Amino acid sequence: MADGKEELGADRHSKKISSILVTQPKPANDNSPYLSIAEKYGIKVDFRAFIEIEPVSYKDFRKDKVSILDHTAVIFTSRNAVDHFFRICAEGKIEVPAEMKYFCISDQTAYYLQKYIVLRKRKLFIGGKTASDLFDVLKKHKGEKFLYPCSNIRKEDIPEFMRANGFIFTEATMYKTVASDLSDLAEVKYDCIAFFSPSGVHSLFTNFPDFVQDGTRIAAFGPTTAQAVRDAGLELDIEAPMPNAPSMTGAIEVYIQQHSKKK
Repeated sequence: MADGKEELGADRHSKKISSILVTQPKPANDNSPYLSIAEKYGIKVDFRAFIEIEPVSYKDFRKDKVSILDHTAVIFTSRNAVDHFFRICAEGKIEVPAEMKYFCISDQTAYYLQKYIVLRKRKLFIGGKTASDLFDVLKKHKGEKFLYPCSNIRKEDIPEFMRANGFIFTEATMYKTVASDLSDLAEVKYDCIAFFSPSGVHSLFTNFPDFVQDGTRIAAFGPTTAQAVRDAGLELDIEAPMPNAPSMTGAIEVYIQQHSKKK
């Protein structure tokens, strides 16, 4: 991406944010809170997915010698995990037994599961919103043999918890998280870039290894994303969630309001 060398030596917070790059796909509808910010403050907001999901073929999956039917329970932490678990089963002509139990990280993931199966209350267990919320549920079912469908890039929290507490579990890499091709953004400059995962930050430097932040404000959602920003040598300007702004858009708006008052 084009750097902002004209900003060097200047107060990087003094310039008004006129453009924001959201490193996610464009929303399907016009009710996005980002569009509200665009209208309210006269800001150009662009959406661009910095990461892509690639399926692991059944042939490659078999190389890991993971037997799905050796397990009695599956842990789902995302829609991607749900999609690729049932894709692998379909490609391998694996019929998942009705007795299989499902542990979902959130209500949203559990609801999405209905795309593939008829949910039975006795076979479905749901956490709150985070992995730590799911841990209390898992502890009540320590006798199960768990399968954890995941990406080649995933958080350590669930595997660490399972190992530390003596669970029988198997990680199964069923899809890959890869950097998108962002070459068309090489000459584009934004006042703010909003990241939502460490993979998004990695994608920035995969595409633009010589990226210089200069006057660009960096926003990050979640502690692991924030740490990835710092580890990359960037200055983190906007961190969400905040006590008074639980969303990324809320945190960006707080920043805009705070710095407009200083002028």
